[in-house]
Amino acid sequence: MRALVYNGPESIELKEVAVPTLNKPTDALIKITMTTICGTDLGIIKGKVPDVKPGTTLGHEGVGIVQEVGTAVRNFKKGDHVLISCITSDGTCEYCKKGMYAHCEDGGWILGHLINGTQAEYVCIPHADNSLHHIPPGSDEEALVMLSDILPTGYEIGVLNGRVKPGDTIAIIGSGPIGLAALLTAQFYSPAKIYMVDMDNNRLSVAKRFGATHVINSETEDPVQRVMVETKDGVDVAIEAVGLPASFDVCQRIVRPGGHLAVIGVFGHGVDLQLDKLWIKNITMTTGLVSTYTTPMLLKTVASGKLEPKKLITHRFKMNDILNAYNVFGNAGTEKALKVIIEAEGVTIHKAVSGEKKEELSR
Repeated sequence: MRALVYNGPESIELKEVAVPTLNKPTDALIKITMTTICGTDLGIIKGKVPDVKPGTTLGHEGVGIVQEVGTAVRNFKKGDHVLISCITSDGTCEYCKKGMYAHCEDGGWILGHLINGTQAEYVCIPHADNSLHHIPPGSDEEALVMLSDILPTGYEIGVLNGRVKPGDTIAIIGSGPIGLAALLTAQFYSPAKIYMVDMDNNRLSVAKRFGATHVINSETEDPVQRVMVETKDGVDVAIEAVGLPASFDVCQRIVRPGGHLAVIGVFGHGVDLQLDKLWIKNITMTTGLVSTYTTPMLLKTVASGKLEPKKLITHRFKMNDILNAYNVFGNAGTEKALKVIIEAEGVTIHKAVSGEKKEELSR
């Protein structure tokens, strides 16, 4: 089969590899029909995730068809149409019993990280009963790919951790796919004002269409000054969705007393935590890796039409063009890209080494 393989920093290759086999009775073999690329995948290519070994197939998102199941799999059978969770969960360990599937003792974020992932024709999913979801008949596959990772991440780590409530004023720093996912799901709770901050006017215009009430281009105006002038004493919830010290600093300067600062962004470096100013403000700061415990609920909201994650998709590719998909996604500012869809059908063999300098983007 063909798979997108990580060869080391700045090097990926679409190549022939062996079709995975079931390793344990709880595994399932899935034929991928659609997958996508995450900002975390770009981070891997840039060498920011040293745990990823050369030879690993990338990707942790997708939908597909069950081809084979282990003898211990009870909830799925050959032919089932499934959504793959970015988080693998055994459902039995101490963390899983607390709903913290991200920290599963035999799982967590392992797809495309510690084991081969979903940017391939086939993928082996451990602990299938707890790591797959049935797709309702007639569902839009493209929309559901967004439920593998970014929608539950934006919702759980941004909106729920941030305790968004009706009437709140919130600010989301970073209008990339994950920031927009937080924007879409924050509206479940009817906040009064939603500020979106980014340096990309195209992304800000998208945010406006998706429900933001205020947008700020941080390249042309000071977001802290603007927010503090327009609010009495800051925002109720500040959501960091970039993963850079500068964006974190904006959040800690605009959160009001008693407010919440929710960090979604993936940080490769430390930040200046101004605890001398924050300790007296009674704020709550949260971080986190998604556990995907909200995926069943999000599936229902998509099926009902209350949530439209397909709006996040801007580009579509075939698997044989996945290297071009990486170039487009990695240069999202120039290409006006948000999420890309990669169809796994009709692949042909290609090889390439990616040495292009990628833009630093919102996660």
